[in-house]
Amino acid sequence: QAQAGWLQHDFGHLSVFSKSRWNHWVHKFVIGHLKGAPASWWNHLHFQHHAKPNCFRKDPDVNMHPLFFALGKTLSVELGVQKKKFMPYNHQHKYFFIIGPPALVPLYFQWYIFYFAVQRKQWVDLAWMLSFYIRFFLTYLPFLGVQGTLGLHLLVRFIESNWFVWVTQMNHIPMHIDYDKNVDWFSTQLQATCNVHQSLFNDWFSGHLNFQIEHHLFPTMPRHNYWK
Repeated sequence: QAQAGWLQHDFGHLSVFSKSRWNHWVHKFVIGHLKGAPASWWNHLHFQHHAKPNCFRKDPDVNMHPLFFALGKTLSVELGVQKKKFMPYNHQHKYFFIIGPPALVPLYFQWYIFYFAVQRKQWVDLAWMLSFYIRFFLTYLPFLGVQGTLGLHLLVRFIESNWFVWVTQMNHIPMHIDYDKNVDWFSTQLQATCNVHQSLFNDWFSGHLNFQIEHHLFPTMPRHNYWK
């Protein structure tokens, strides 16, 4: 599931086929049938992220501030001045491991993707999603029963969530997070991204998103060329 996530990311960025429509078609299949999520939902969130990375209220990936975490030096100081406190932020480095990586996919994404598809009437995406669940249950129901199949699905999402969150946070969250200052696009990308040490394992584990700077500057570049 995690590797299918990096694969759909490639198709979503139109970085596999030379023709855009081929990327769009296969993107729907990979994220819909192989992962059970709508392509329209991913596009809606991810395109905002690439346009304004780490810009509060414009990048959906930092919307966890200030509800769960206090992100960035500027935004954190602002919370302190306003004396707003939704969580014990001085302990966020401890509770991050409990409510961050384990919970995002199974507790939030799992229901929100269906809500998104129905609300926006993305019926084709919904059909692809249902094909994933039908295939999953037809495969495992005869062996594990209803409870076992549901448990397996939850376990997969739990492990995937930890994997996904670690990769997506380590190359963005350490960087500058603030309101949109309307600086030039190039500078915006560099301020919000950092690379992670290159190795065969890290390349595989992160889907080459350890080259996050290169990815943000050249989002349609095939991932195997980032190192160049």
